[in-house]
Amino acid sequence: MHLITLAGHTTIVLITLIDTCLQTPMYFFLRNLSTIEICYILVIVPNMLANFLSRNQRIPFLGCALQMHLFIALGGAECFLLAAMAYDRFVAICNPLRYTLIITRALCLQMLVLACISGFALSLTLTTLIFLLPFCQSHVINHFFCDIPAVLFLACSDTRANEIAVFLVCMLILLIPFLLILLSYGFIIAAILRIHSAEGRSKAFSTCAGHLLVSLLHYGCAIFIYIRPKSCYTPEQDKIVSLIYTNVTPMLYPMIYSLRNKEVKGALRRLLESPNR
Repeated sequence: MHLITLAGHTTIVLITLIDTCLQTPMYFFLRNLSTIEICYILVIVPNMLANFLSRNQRIPFLGCALQMHLFIALGGAECFLLAAMAYDRFVAICNPLRYTLIITRALCLQMLVLACISGFALSLTLTTLIFLLPFCQSHVINHFFCDIPAVLFLACSDTRANEIAVFLVCMLILLIPFLLILLSYGFIIAAILRIHSAEGRSKAFSTCAGHLLVSLLHYGCAIFIYIRPKSCYTPEQDKIVSLIYTNVTPMLYPMIYSLRNKEVKGALRRLLESPNR
């Protein structure tokens, strides 16, 4: 699954870089989303696989902090980038005549940089707050990696302030972008319903369906894990969900985008056929 995921996202990065037909803002965001996704799974999955195969399942304290920081930072950047992609689709469907004037290359770069900086800044703040807590009892993390609820559960002091900080950061990273995406798609669906031709409605919906499905999968799992108090933490259930959002859903994303997108399939076909010409 890990190799399939890496191959899928790497393919999307390559074809959106090479194919001139895919040099548009939508594929710029898709390429960077896949790049972030590759880094996101490399932070977690190789170490997870090594732990499955090895008797030594130790991780240094600073290594655990770094893993958590990068995981939250890249996941946060992905959340903000998905919101930027929703705005791109909103302008494309609801204001197509001004699309090229609004969604410029400079704006795309600004949104990408803002998404990455915001993710890393919020992650650094949250990780620092968590790892300043005293861990004076068990240091055994009942999880596959250094995730927030699993590490917070080991703290032997009052963690209410930290839980509030986690909730506020998750509000900024998860709930606000997700609500903006839902709002954008409310306007998009209303605009699609006003299109008279069935072919036009189908084309407009097909350009948005992949992004909407990816957003629902990504935010759904993350909200389930992080938007809740420490008292509701259930290790076994969380481990199952974490396996889904670190292994299964990243593997599905390239399939969702490529199978539902004629331009991506066309670019991939041209890339495969070019050496034979």
